[in-house]
Amino acid sequence: MCSKVGTRPKSYEKTAGGLCCPVCATDEVSVFWEMRDLPLKCNVLCSTREEALAVPRGDIRLAVCHSCGFIYNTLFNASTMQYDAGYENALHFSARFREYAESLARRLIDKYNLRQKDILEIACGDGYFLRLLCELGNNRGIGFDPSYVEDTSKGNTYSNVAIIPDYYGEQYADRKADLICCRHALEHVPDPVGFLRMVRRAMGECRDTAVFFEVPNALFILRDLSVWDIIYEHCSYFSAAALAKCFSRSGFAVEAVTEEYDGQFLSLEAQPVTDRPGGLSAELGNPAEVVREAALFAGRFGEKSQKWADRMEALRRAAERVVVWGAGSKGVTFLNMMKGADLVEYVVDINPRKQGMFAAGTGQRIVSPEFLRDHRPGTVVVTNAIYTDEIRNAFGRIQLSPELVTV
Repeated sequence: MCSKVGTRPKSYEKTAGGLCCPVCATDEVSVFWEMRDLPLKCNVLCSTREEALAVPRGDIRLAVCHSCGFIYNTLFNASTMQYDAGYENALHFSARFREYAESLARRLIDKYNLRQKDILEIACGDGYFLRLLCELGNNRGIGFDPSYVEDTSKGNTYSNVAIIPDYYGEQYADRKADLICCRHALEHVPDPVGFLRMVRRAMGECRDTAVFFEVPNALFILRDLSVWDIIYEHCSYFSAAALAKCFSRSGFAVEAVTEEYDGQFLSLEAQPVTDRPGGLSAELGNPAEVVREAALFAGRFGEKSQKWADRMEALRRAAERVVVWGAGSKGVTFLNMMKGADLVEYVVDINPRKQGMFAAGTGQRIVSPEFLRDHRPGTVVVTNAIYTDEIRNAFGRIQLSPELVTV
């Protein structure tokens, strides 16, 4: 298995006429942007600078489907990807993210009456959200993730949650649930329809099971120029229409697709169907809007890149100390895409698992906020505006007031 959630290794197929959309199977596809030589995985833990500089790299060439609004990396090669214990992308060390996750868990529990029920999470990471669902609703949970490593220092404090360090697949069809959820993993799958059909087959006749998926919002990436969300391991980018189409072609009736987390995420709720095609409403999204934004993206990205290259050069001339806040996908991608990023000596992250490691591709040391008491940066590059207040509060606690600049 080579995707984060488990699917047969494959790269994107092409028709005789060119590219073929993996979601709706049309050839109404056009390439609109590319970037070369990026790390295959942004969230890999690198214990030395040499290891970080030597990470495997790949190329991105994005294409958009004019029919359904799906975007994908036409150069993605699934055989190069493997997720294991060296992969770390937990976001719940942030209070802002924890607030969102708890609100989401309570909403799902209330909507689907998930109390003393069975929850199954695909690609559960360290199990944070699954445990939240089980704790708040007194539920039983089972999770699947090949990167899971049990924290033996804390003992088994969640006896009602079991996590299997494996990819989810039909071999686990006997594990039934009242809710199947999967957050921030479908974007790692090159054949999302094939994967969802596998999930639907594994569900069998469980027609009352609720389904919840969450993915990055492709329209937000294009519209708000969140370019640092474009990474090699995300081979699939979903608009609302494409996400709904994907599920409706896979044996599900789509109930809702909504924007979450200040528009950065898309969430989908669905139910399995057996006696009719899955539901899909045109109002769930407008593929034409995605195509329009994609056509503008390359030019707007070029302008943004030049602006930041100029700014970094100005900071270099001023002998300014610069750090990047966040050693996740956004921070690592910013450093790898941006000219002048060698000016940055350190990357700050509140995830203790990343502290002491090195940023993939560029080799900056990852440090804790407390480290900055002595380093005293003048400028802090913030790669996700949603965390600005949290970052400012962190600096207040260590009595520093650098300039925070959001990319």
